[in-house]
Amino acid sequence: MATPAHWLAGARPRTLPAAVVPVAVGTGAAFAEDGANWWRALLALFVALALQVGVNYANDYSDGIKGTDKDRVGPLRLVGSGVAAPKQVLAAALGCFLAAAVAGLVLVVATQAWWLLLVGLASILAAWFYTGGSRPYGYRALGEISVFVFFGIVAVAGTTYVQVDRLTWLSLAAAVPVGLLACALLMVNNLRDIVTDGPSGKRTLAVVLGDSRTRLAYSATLVLPFVFALALVPVRPFAALTVLALPLVVSPIRTVRSGATGPALIATLQQTGRLQLVFGALFTLGLALF
Repeated sequence: MATPAHWLAGARPRTLPAAVVPVAVGTGAAFAEDGANWWRALLALFVALALQVGVNYANDYSDGIKGTDKDRVGPLRLVGSGVAAPKQVLAAALGCFLAAAVAGLVLVVATQAWWLLLVGLASILAAWFYTGGSRPYGYRALGEISVFVFFGIVAVAGTTYVQVDRLTWLSLAAAVPVGLLACALLMVNNLRDIVTDGPSGKRTLAVVLGDSRTRLAYSATLVLPFVFALALVPVRPFAALTVLALPLVVSPIRTVRSGATGPALIATLQQTGRLQLVFGALFTLGLALF
């Protein structure tokens, strides 16, 4: 029987920066428009976290019943390890999606932007079909594209929108580095599992690119966010604060470029999440200040 500690591990807390950072940055962009709204920002954060945990449980369930988690190297998988029954993990995933939907509906009512219902539906469907269904797109090298769209563009620009009631060019521009760092988190996770994913039929981008090119792509997703952030300096000078996070790039890139595999990349996943959080905090501050 799964304990609370098992459920916490199954929620994959190291991936949660991918949910926190875009909401923070989107709120920073809202500050730049003099329209930050704290309760809407907190509700957007709840939606993002619920979706992130939901997709983690859904991924655990779908991979578990398909057998692709049987020989997994990374953190605990509830179904694959036999700790929890598939129906329990499925219920947890659906519960998270329902919670995200309810909170999102409150934001829709508050903004009267009913088209956001379609965005919310698309987000939930993307979360489920990443590994769910008969033709999961996560098995077809499309995971990073989805992460960039939903944990970059949609999450950042959406967070700003629900606070200032309009799309802004700044939030769309700020979404690019955020989306790239979210991709980095998924990429290093898939690099770690490349040996087991290929034989099990899970063709992630890492499997398609191959080991060496995935390592180059991962390094690029850590460096390019700084380039995009610094490009905003002419209009938001304090975006330059993000360079303070550059030292955090060194260790994960060095580890990945050294050829580390399997369990050796677990620490790199944690380092990538730390970089996300620090970069996100500095970027948020840089956007909010003038």
